[in-house]
Amino acid sequence: MIAVSEALARLFALVTPMASERVPLVEALGRVLAEPVAARLTQPPFAASAMDGYALAAADVAPGARFRVVGEAAAGHPLAQVIGKGEAARISTGAALPAGCDRVVIQEDVSREGDVIVLGETLDDARHVRAAGGDFREGWQMAAPRLLRPADLALLAAMNIDAVPVARRPVVALIGTGDELVQPGETPGAGQIIASNNYGLHGLLSMAGARVRMLPIARDTVGALQQALELAQGADLIVTSGGASVGDHDLVAQAADLGGLERSFYKVAMRPGKPLMAGRLGAAMLVGLPGNPVSAMVCGQIFLLPVLRAMQGLPRAAAPRLSLPLGAAVAANGPREHYMRAMRRDGRVSAFDDQDSAMLSVLAEADCLLVRPPSDPERAAGEMVEIIPI
Repeated sequence: MIAVSEALARLFALVTPMASERVPLVEALGRVLAEPVAARLTQPPFAASAMDGYALAAADVAPGARFRVVGEAAAGHPLAQVIGKGEAARISTGAALPAGCDRVVIQEDVSREGDVIVLGETLDDARHVRAAGGDFREGWQMAAPRLLRPADLALLAAMNIDAVPVARRPVVALIGTGDELVQPGETPGAGQIIASNNYGLHGLLSMAGARVRMLPIARDTVGALQQALELAQGADLIVTSGGASVGDHDLVAQAADLGGLERSFYKVAMRPGKPLMAGRLGAAMLVGLPGNPVSAMVCGQIFLLPVLRAMQGLPRAAAPRLSLPLGAAVAANGPREHYMRAMRRDGRVSAFDDQDSAMLSVLAEADCLLVRPPSDPERAAGEMVEIIPI
């Protein structure tokens, strides 16, 4: 067995970065920017009012000063004339400042009668002007790689960018294995259960930017597994669940070896998730997950998500961790790193009592994994521990 950190390092060594493609901005949410993108204009392109009020020369502003209103500037409708001494222009938020103006007095500090305004006796010191280029200037670059969020799309649009270069979405082929499995909606026979792993993994991987192909359940014969692996051709990553332990009926490794698998490792010192296998099968990366539902999902969080991020050009890093105090004591840990299902509440974290790797109901309640290092001693309530949000 190898440590979790070593397994992750070996998985990163198997990663082939995705090529880039250009997509419309409206389709770029959640994609990874593959190349820096430069702004095509300056924002704001002109000095603009930050408030509704009156534009005038700052040098003329004084309590009680009087000005004649000679025009109005609205957003999208600039005032062409020059504002002279003793003059002002009515202005709305976002409108370009007329020539001769470098300050806006907010309307709350002004009284108006006809075309004459009088400034109040108490004025703030702010100019209420957004300087040209105050946000960014033409040629400013958004750095890559970058996972594009809604705020990033708004910024790119303001940069006058309508399409962006992003990493191609990795294609992942999911293969559930086992004679005991039937699809949701079917009636299980004697000794059979519903296949749940691929549905949880499909959601997990899709949210991480993958295009997921869910293949038919592969039965417990080497021939059936070989056929499933052949159907997975064209995928960047092949993920199997089940059939990765040591035993007479665990045949994924045998089928993959017959297909030319270049194995990287087999078994990791963790719980849940010990029977984990990985390697390269032709042009694809292959990861064999355990069959227990919680084990498969935990391995997805710990290994598959970082791998997908790396495939899309993001930094090769483990899942981010946070530190929180324990809400309740936990017993000493064994020799394997343990990822306990847990829940955060009132600034503390508590592990669920039942950590059986088949208990999906507990996983669905959990909002984090409490990480216990190998041979970690008993921990009392209040002691700091590391968690991985899920």
